[in-house]
Amino acid sequence: MKLGLLGCGTVGGALARLLESQRETIAARTGVHLVITRIAVRDTGKSRDVAVAADVFTTDTMSVVEDPDVDVVVELMGGVDLARDFVGRALALGKPVITGNKALLAAHGAELYAAADAAGVDLLFEAAVAGGIPLMRPLRESLVAEPVTRVMGIINGTTNYILTKMTEEGASYEDALAEAQALGYAEADPTADVEGYDAGAKAAIIATIVYGAVVAHDEVHHEGISSITADDIDVARRLGYTIKAIAVVEGGESEADTSVAVRVHPALVPLDHPLASVRDSFNAIFIEGDAVGDLMFYGRGAGGGPTASAVLGDVIDAAVNLTRGTSARIGSLVTAAVRPVEASSSAYYLRVAVIDRPGVLARVADVFGRHEVSISSMEQHGLGDEAVLMFITHVSSEAAVRATLDELRGLDIVTDIHSVIRVVGEA
Repeated sequence: MKLGLLGCGTVGGALARLLESQRETIAARTGVHLVITRIAVRDTGKSRDVAVAADVFTTDTMSVVEDPDVDVVVELMGGVDLARDFVGRALALGKPVITGNKALLAAHGAELYAAADAAGVDLLFEAAVAGGIPLMRPLRESLVAEPVTRVMGIINGTTNYILTKMTEEGASYEDALAEAQALGYAEADPTADVEGYDAGAKAAIIATIVYGAVVAHDEVHHEGISSITADDIDVARRLGYTIKAIAVVEGGESEADTSVAVRVHPALVPLDHPLASVRDSFNAIFIEGDAVGDLMFYGRGAGGGPTASAVLGDVIDAAVNLTRGTSARIGSLVTAAVRPVEASSSAYYLRVAVIDRPGVLARVADVFGRHEVSISSMEQHGLGDEAVLMFITHVSSEAAVRATLDELRGLDIVTDIHSVIRVVGEA
């Protein structure tokens, strides 16, 4: 089975080396012999640590896709528009495609899934969401009939690394980010990671696969971690929580409700929740199902080796399916309403700066009560003009909490609202 690679960077190079080392094992277990026959790169003269002949490389990407000597196309080039053209053309030619391109699938997944189904070939993307963690295949196959109520996870290693450093070492956000950049976890422009766009694209893919609904990346609610402070982390720890950047995907609120909710934001996670112990650049996805109960998938969500492992697993599946004349279909997707974040409900952590004077707590509590936001716990730190009230609410609607905050900002005793962070994972 002959492979054409589009891209030979960190993941593509790791894939070529892993395939070389595992070739005989793959053949013995599947009967399929995998060979890389073409690789598209930007610079054919660049030195690469892969056991591939020099004449295999080309700068003409479409020639790799259209080469009759290529049976399976592996897209690892990144980007959206050009990748869409190449993947679409490969599928139209009846060639299975393996991709790790989350941005492509979050933007054009529905179109490409339909093209793959129409051609009767595989479009597989295990590496697009959680690196080396097997997630897409269990969702597509093992849990296809499971009534999943919620998927909640840490699916961006950069933000998890930053928050781990802030929590365990007391590092500032700026210092933790600089360290993540020095280690290669964060780009020079870290916006996609720290503002939640990377995790949002992954969450859109998860929502589409779990609920069979078309969800695009621009329909995902994003909140970043750049406003998280050492004070927030200290208070969270004292109250029995840790702060994580969480992606949440939820189905409808009843059997008749086909809407979905998809959001990415920082959250307080109880210390006894499995996600609370996920450290550094590791990822974890927590799945809640009516029949199966709770499941968690944990591992390295990025990196050349782990991601190449996921890609190679997809390559083997596609190659075996091609020899058998079959494929793994995504199936028909519905157009479901994506619920706005204002329609969601959660518990909240609020840190409110006030002027400490008699009756201040009663006035603040009155605002909560009139908007039907119930307070679970409250602490006060500081005195006088430096007083800060910290609240954990019971589960309340986003709309009610926003209305509460709007009214609090208008009180003469409230000088600032420092933090508003959701609380997830409560029993």
